[in-house]
Amino acid sequence: MKPSLLGAVAALSLAALTAPAAAQVPPFPAGFRTEAIMVEGVTLHVRTGGQGPAVLLLHGYGETGDMWAPLAAELARDHTVVVPDLRGMGLSSRPEDGYDKKTQGQDMAQLLDALRIGQAALVTHDIGNMVGYALAAQYPDRITRFVLMDAPLPGVGPWEEVLKSPLLWHFRFGGPDMERLVAGRERIYLDRFWNEFSADPRHFGEASRQHYAALYARPGAMRAGFAQFHAFDQDAVDNQAFLARGKLAMPVLAVGGGASFGPLMEVVARAAATDVRGAVVAGSGHWLMEEQPAATVALIAAFLRQSGMR
Repeated sequence: MKPSLLGAVAALSLAALTAPAAAQVPPFPAGFRTEAIMVEGVTLHVRTGGQGPAVLLLHGYGETGDMWAPLAAELARDHTVVVPDLRGMGLSSRPEDGYDKKTQGQDMAQLLDALRIGQAALVTHDIGNMVGYALAAQYPDRITRFVLMDAPLPGVGPWEEVLKSPLLWHFRFGGPDMERLVAGRERIYLDRFWNEFSADPRHFGEASRQHYAALYARPGAMRAGFAQFHAFDQDAVDNQAFLARGKLAMPVLAVGGGASFGPLMEVVARAAATDVRGAVVAGSGHWLMEEQPAATVALIAAFLRQSGMR
């Protein structure tokens, strides 16, 4: 097994996939609907379904909200499930700026407003963790429970140690020349991360790679993806300001892949929140929903349904 910090750092590469649109990923339940919802400065592609207390699922880089289909199917039995594509990704619009996570957290609050949802539980992965933390820090009364999965938070806890790894060269990768280098070669660029940061690359299937590849090859998609990483310096500044107001108080579950962040995920979460539980999913790297979907879904569902919690 890879060393935990090495795997954690690698995992933050938060990477991706690529190729034809004919490939199929697990579908959302038939009762889910999709719509375009406008918030300030961006139009979000959103899937909603189910009935009951709300839960908001936020994806990371290299994927879209499509990654959550197996979890959405389970939670829709007793939750209203909301699954957006973050700005710049998937079928959401790609503004020129606004990829700092503070702004994207505001996107999510406005999305909940548009859906007339006052409070929601929050489940996040990868860059979704960073958007979710910014949402919870700015609107703590609106988030009832929070699941963070396998990625750190800029400026929080072991962030500076994570940044020391040479594996993170892609954090500074971007700009017109880099866009030209990857144009038409998105799959080559993104497969590196899929393969290196999974416990077994075969568990991230070819159909999923092709599906997401086509989405990340759309005009402006790679530029918007690079912008997510380039905002990390500002995110760290914003997160330090959030922490100065106090840690999150809602119950938090910190989940790491056994071959990726592992127990380091709990260390990250404890730097940001006071009520934290940790869990490690064996047999998984960074891509928990693809590598070990059944175990990951069961873990999250149990936490959200646990009695005695808000």
